[in-house]
Amino acid sequence: MIIREWRGRASSSRSAAYPAHFRKNVLPQLHLVSGFRGAHLGVRVMGERTEFLVLTRWDSMESVRSFAGDDVERAVVEPDAVAALLEFDAHVRHYEVLEESVVSSPSA
Repeated sequence: MIIREWRGRASSSRSAAYPAHFRKNVLPQLHLVSGFRGAHLGVRVMGERTEFLVLTRWDSMESVRSFAGDDVERAVVEPDAVAALLEFDAHVRHYEVLEESVVSSPSA
């Protein structure tokens, strides 16, 4: 499994715009890509800025390539995301998962 990491930053006054875009546009498109296994959207407030961390999970680098194209290190950033953010990473980082531990919630 591969984890793809990307970050973008918005002004705190417009911090709701990127998560809305992510839910409405990004996730539906990702779910159409073969080999996509899930995503996390994290947030942290940094003074007057809000940083978003996007971690997506993929079966393989070939799956990533089917989403990102031949230059897999280049970030895929749609115009609506660009409009919502002050700045963003132009390149992403990929990590091969060596181990995964998932804790299930106890049954009620």
